[in-house]
This record gives sequence, structure tokens and C-alpha cells, in this order.
Amino acid sequence: MILHLEGTPNPKQEQFFLADARHIAYGGARGGGKSWAMRRKFVLLAFRYAGLKLLLLRRTLPELNENHVLPLQRELAGAVAYQATQRAFQFPNGSRIKLGYCDREADVFQYQGQEYDVIGLEEATHFTEAQMQFLTTCNRSVRTDFSPRMYYTCNPGGVGHAWVKRLFIDRSYRNSEKAADYVFIPARVTDNPILLRTNPQYLETLENLPEHLRKAYLDGNWDVLEGQYFPEFDRSLHVVQPTRLPMEWKRFRAMDWGYNDPCCVLWFAVAPEGGLYVYRELYLRKTLSSEIARRVKTLSEGERIAYTVASPDAWQQRGLKGAEGESIAEVFAKNGVPLLAADNARVPGWQRVREALAKRDDGAPELRIFETCRNLIRTLPTLTFDEHDCEDVASNCEDHAPEALRYGLMSRPRPAAPEKRKRLYRYDPLAGTPTADPGFRGL
Repeated sequence: MILHLEGTPNPKQEQFFLADARHIAYGGARGGGKSWAMRRKFVLLAFRYAGLKLLLLRRTLPELNENHVLPLQRELAGAVAYQATQRAFQFPNGSRIKLGYCDREADVFQYQGQEYDVIGLEEATHFTEAQMQFLTTCNRSVRTDFSPRMYYTCNPGGVGHAWVKRLFIDRSYRNSEKAADYVFIPARVTDNPILLRTNPQYLETLENLPEHLRKAYLDGNWDVLEGQYFPEFDRSLHVVQPTRLPMEWKRFRAMDWGYNDPCCVLWFAVAPEGGLYVYRELYLRKTLSSEIARRVKTLSEGERIAYTVASPDAWQQRGLKGAEGESIAEVFAKNGVPLLAADNARVPGWQRVREALAKRDDGAPELRIFETCRNLIRTLPTLTFDEHDCEDVASNCEDHAPEALRYGLMSRPRPAAPEKRKRLYRYDPLAGTPTADPGFRGL
């Protein structure tokens, strides 16, 4: 049997085909040829390895049918048997591609107890992190000639934006996650010559989108997403390489306390012209307050820190019911890091952050962040609007570093623009109108 598969991969698709890491993501912008690459990779693997078990998923059934079931039926007709009731392609060598969808959150549990050598998530940002994590438990194998792997295609935006961005763009890993296991192959419409040749108007369509969508779908900018609270954030503008800051600049700290949730401490420096630099970050989970205080003090050695503001919950009394214990603030004070209660006004605080991100008259923002402050840079652009309060940040965002930023900025309100001198007017009966009193010099 000879099967002629149509299409020639472009260079980015070739990279996708050759990658063999544990987790491989492809895309990042519209028009990069993601669906074709995913289908072709699955078919090639199925032919190459006899008896391979593959699972290819989309979030909804209509998407699955249009993007994979129908195209695969056309491409494999007469060569590979299609089992319609199971949505599966059975290859002559015993390999099998199962196609499925997870419309509801709990739909992933239909794969509980099943085992697949390869799992693919098409439009991975449409899947929740919980769905992805559950599916990784099904990605296992006892084969000696093939190691389990997962493939992802994706664009910015969607319910899974944050976890895809964390793993493949920010490369921020937790627990046993390892950087070597995650490979991201970016692809844009300009990497897809076939689409540009057959549908040249598509590029114009992307170029004419609203700015935030154009940045995401044309440029593949992962710092832009639908409902983004701070669209002003721009890595090229706000993130800078670390440099030695003059010791005479005023410095202060801000902390958002947490134990089970992360505790974040940020260090600020004030430039003479009023600009602010966030130059250090401490981001810890499940760490005692005394240990955090000691680390804060150690990291600040040799620096003159004017003050440290902290979230109001640092003053809550702890201990058994009916017995008061030391507050977080008391523990910090005992360890040489006295705290001041931060202004916790949320909406004015977020507005203060927005002002700090905005460009000033000279085109530069008030706020700059050292690229070593990875968690602040990672989470600030992922904040979204609260669906019940359009002025506030949604409560389900990872906001610990942005909260510390808010506390720090609120401790230094933006100076108001100089107020113009008021002019005193008097009535001139000859002119019939009020005129300025030339003798008035202002207050």
C-alpha cells in the first residue's frame, strides 16, 4: 500500500515534526498552519510506530469534526479504516488514532484509566489547566521504542492562556516540572507561504484587527489577552535588564503576605526624575514568616530601606481560638523588618498601577521592572477584569506580585500636576465683561 499525503511542511512545521520532547507546543499566532501540522504529525507517528495509541482532542465536537475528522477521512480514505462509532482511525500496523472532545470540564474523566502513547490538544488554550493536568496522567506507555509525549497547538487568549503561557512562554516551572521537557515552536501567518499564496487577504484581515487582537493573532504577543486588565503593559517598554542603581536613590519594599498562597516581596528604587524601578523580587510558598523576614533582611544588606508596606492581613492575630498569638507584623518586627500597613483601596490602587504603566510626555513610563522579577512580569499581564465589577481585577487571578506592586505604588501617590495660578477677575463696566486684574499675582 502506498499512501500519498498532500502538502509540504514549511520550516516551522518541520521543527514541530522533528521535536521529541515530553511536551511540544506549536503556534502562537493565527494562520501558522497548526491544525495541518498536528494531523500530519499524528499520521506520521501512527505509520512509523506499529501499535501506537494516539489521542487527539479539541474542546468541542463541531471543531473536532471540521478540523480533524473530515480532513483525516479525506486524506486516509482507502488506506486506513475509520471506525465512526468510536471516532477512531485503525491503521494496518495496529496503530490507532482516537479523536475526542472535552466540551465540559468533567469530560476528561471519560479517559480515566486509559493509556495513550501520544496525546494532542488542539487549541490548547481552550482547555483548562485542570483538564490538561488530568490528561497528562493518561499519557503513559510501557513501550521501549517510544517515550510518551504530548503535543499542543495554541494561540494567545482563552481559558487556558495562563498555563500555556507559564509553561511555554515564561518557562516558569513548579514542583517536578523541568525546563528540558517543554519546547515551544512559534509560528505566524508569515511562516505559512501556502496560506499567503492562496489567501493573501488573510494577512490584511489580521492587520486590521483592533490593536489588542492584532498583537495577539498577528504578532503572537502572549502579554495580550481578551479581558486583559492592563493592556498598557509592554515588555519592550516596562521590562529592563538589571543594572546597578545608585545607592543614594530612595528605596522601599512592599509585601503581599501569604503562606499557602505565595508571599511576594518587591524592592523599589526611586529615580531623581520620579521614575520607579522594581529591582528585586522574593516569591515563596509555604514559608514561615520568620524565615521570610530573615531572607528579606539578608537580601537588603548594604541598602538603606526607607520603609516596608504590607497587606493589612499581616496585623491579624494568629493562634488557637480564644488565645491570641503573634501577628505576622510582630514576627517581622522581631526579625528586624518593621512593617507599615499598606493602603488597600483596590480600585484606586489598580488605577495607580495603570498610571505608572502609562507613557509620560517623554514617551517613557514611570515604572520599569528588572527582568529578574519573573513572577511580577509573568502575572501582571494575565490579570483580567472582574465580571461583577468592571473596575476591579478578577478574584481568580494569580495576583500576589501585582498586589505587592499596588501596595508599593500606593505608598508613593503620583504627584499632581502643578496647578495653574488662579486669576482674579473684576467687572469692567466699559467693556461690559469680566477682565483679568493685572495687579493680581496669585496666591
